[in-house]
Amino acid sequence: MIEIPSRHKSLTLLAAVVIAQLLLLAVQIKRDQQVRLIRVWAVELFSPVQRSGSWIIYNFEHGWGNYVGLRNTRQDNASLRSELDRLKVRNAELEGRALEADRLAAMLNFRHGHAEVPMTAARVIGGSPDSGSLVVNIDRGSRDGIRRDMGVITPDGVVGKIFAVYPDISQVLLLGDKDSGVGALLANTRTQGVVKGSGKPELTMDYVSNDAKVTPGEVVLTSGQDRIFPKDLPVATVISATEDRKAPFMKIVLKPAAHLDRLEEVLILLTRQDLDLKKEAETSPAAPPSAAKPSASAQ
Repeated sequence: MIEIPSRHKSLTLLAAVVIAQLLLLAVQIKRDQQVRLIRVWAVELFSPVQRSGSWIIYNFEHGWGNYVGLRNTRQDNASLRSELDRLKVRNAELEGRALEADRLAAMLNFRHGHAEVPMTAARVIGGSPDSGSLVVNIDRGSRDGIRRDMGVITPDGVVGKIFAVYPDISQVLLLGDKDSGVGALLANTRTQGVVKGSGKPELTMDYVSNDAKVTPGEVVLTSGQDRIFPKDLPVATVISATEDRKAPFMKIVLKPAAHLDRLEEVLILLTRQDLDLKKEAETSPAAPPSAAKPSASAQ
C-alpha cells in the first residue's frame, strides 16, 4: 500500500471524519416527501450516466430502424413507380382504343347513312418518304376495284384523291399537297372557286372575285365541277379573306374540314354519285363504339 506522509495523516483523518459525518447526516436527514438526502445525492450522481446511456440506446435502435425502414421505403417507391408507369402505358392503350372505336363508329354511321353510294373503307398504312409531298398509302389496291382519281373522304370532309394504284395498295394525294385541287364553292353565296393545297396545314381558295362577300368561319363545299367529288361535301372553313389590289381575285385562307395530319381510316368513293348530306343529319345518332368493328376493311 502507498504510505501517506506523516504530515498529511492528520489532514487525511480529518477529511475522512468529515466525510463520514456528512454521510451519516445524509442518511439521517430526510427531505421533502420523506426521501433521505443520501438517496437524493445518489440519484443526482448517477442520473447523467443513465440519461447518456438511454440516449445512446434510443438513437441506436431508432437509427437502425429508420435505416431499415428507409431501405424498404425506397424499394416500395421503386415498385410504385414501376406500377405507375405500367398503368400509364395501359391507360394510353385504352384511350387509343376508345378513340379508334369512336372513329370507326362515326365512319360506320356515315357509311350506313349513305348505303346507296358505292364506297369502301381503307386504313392508312404509311406516308410518302418525300417530306415535300403530302401522300399517304392505304391498304386497298386494284384488286379491290380502286382506280386512279377516285375521291377519298372521311365523315368530316374531303381528304384527297387516288394518285397511284397498285395491286394491294394505293397512294392518296392529300388536299394539302401543292399539286392537289378541288372544285369548290362558298356555302352562303354559292360563289365558285378552286381550293388548292399549299404544302402547309392551311389551304387557299383561288378565283374568287374581290367583289364577293366572304366571311371568316364560312363553310366551303365541293362544287362537283371537277368530276371527282359529288356536290356539297365539306372541304374547309374560311380563316381569312382579304382583297388583292394587284389582282382581281381575293386571297382566301382555309382550314381543312378533315384532319389531314392524323388520318387513320378513310372512305373511297367508287363512283361520283352525290351524297345526300341532309338525310345524314336527320338519321339517328352514331352507333355506340362497341358496334364498330376493329378493322376498317368493311365494304
